[in-house]
Amino acid sequence: MATKDLEKVRYSEKNGARDPLLHGKVDEGSLKFVLLSTFIAVCGSYAFGTCIGFTAPDQEAIIADLDLSVAEFSLFGSILSIGATIGAITSGNVGDFLGRKRAMGLSSIICLIGWLAIFFSKGPISLDAGRFLTGWGIGIFSYVVPVYVSEIAPTSIRGGLTTLNQLMIVLGISFTMLLGIAISWRGLALHGMLPCIIMLLGLLIIPESPRWLAKVGDREECEKSLSKLRGKDAHISYEIAQIQESLDIVQHLPKAGIMDLFQKRYIRSVIISVGLMAFQQCGGVNGIGFYASEIFLAAGNSSAKVGVALYAFIQIPINIMTSFLIDKTGRRPLILFATSGVTFACLLTGTCFLLKDHQILVEWVPSLVVFGVVFFISSFSSGYGAIPWVIMSEMFPLHVKGVAGSLVNLVHWVLAWLLTYTFNFLFVWSPAGTFFVYAAFNVGAIIFIVMLMPETKGKTLEEIQASLNQM
Repeated sequence: MATKDLEKVRYSEKNGARDPLLHGKVDEGSLKFVLLSTFIAVCGSYAFGTCIGFTAPDQEAIIADLDLSVAEFSLFGSILSIGATIGAITSGNVGDFLGRKRAMGLSSIICLIGWLAIFFSKGPISLDAGRFLTGWGIGIFSYVVPVYVSEIAPTSIRGGLTTLNQLMIVLGISFTMLLGIAISWRGLALHGMLPCIIMLLGLLIIPESPRWLAKVGDREECEKSLSKLRGKDAHISYEIAQIQESLDIVQHLPKAGIMDLFQKRYIRSVIISVGLMAFQQCGGVNGIGFYASEIFLAAGNSSAKVGVALYAFIQIPINIMTSFLIDKTGRRPLILFATSGVTFACLLTGTCFLLKDHQILVEWVPSLVVFGVVFFISSFSSGYGAIPWVIMSEMFPLHVKGVAGSLVNLVHWVLAWLLTYTFNFLFVWSPAGTFFVYAAFNVGAIIFIVMLMPETKGKTLEEIQASLNQM
């Protein structure tokens, strides 16, 4: 039935009845509602950023106020990744079982409880419990937010809207670091609650993902949701038929488990999504970001404040630029540009430390290292940060998206923890060697992208999955 409907709509398209939302002309009223829905969703991304940026400006204050040892504070900082790993493992199943909206609501509540525990902390136990809970919440957010946005967005602007996930993470990190200079750590915990409260209120007015509603068999609500997102006068029959045809193909299949992802029909999607996320993390972003001040001081800068401020600010305009460019240039050119940039930055920074070791051009090294690290995050923000999440949200059909998202999310958080944990050991071994190791991984990423990553610009989610199965 769905296939006949689709053919009927395709025939009508040949006679001029094309859905404007699928082919580049977006109705102003419906676009505003899509943007509102996206904004509410990416409040979860901002919440993600506030958790990442919380410890950087307040380490000394928290240690002094709660009389913590360095080991106790280290546990407090790292336990976020443990909570996020658990959130990542459960994120796909939570998103599939509860729906995208309720999963975001649950994550907001978990984060709120975590921030309250941190705010009222009198010792390390409640502090660690709160940090763990915020990690669990953002672990779910990191999957469900880009998936929701990709499932509600018109094809013509899907890439740009999905990159807002990364932009809001960056804004959350940057504003949290700056606020931490001016307000107490308990006040900063209150700031962390704000995006969660906005999301909980906003979820009352935005629609559920039409693709998830179709997946659970609620055709009436699916059509209502899509009508809200595309406008009352939009012709949604083509998109409905495409969604239904895709579901008809897979509805006879059993519920997907982790081992099902390694079947021939999904293995290419798994390799691409997991590979991009693995290379993104192994390229050094979390090690460099978490310990930027240590890098600047080791290079010979008398103060790390200028470098850290540049590192925080430069990401914002570049991520905004990326949101506009991704649907114009395509995913592949943008991520290749970004990976080439981070490779150059790692080679430059590594070479600077090598020169310092041999006492060559020592007076130039501090400034060049700041330039190298800032160039690294600039290049990373121009596509390497956002595009792996965009690709993850586009690669998989609905019936395996949950388990696939959990796998990709798990890889992200495990490697994020590993890179953060090992950076100091590598840096003590050799500052130059650390950056050359990261450069090698980034060269591997360039080769991987050229050989395996497809271009998804301008294709519906169903068309992307169909083309992958034909390769």
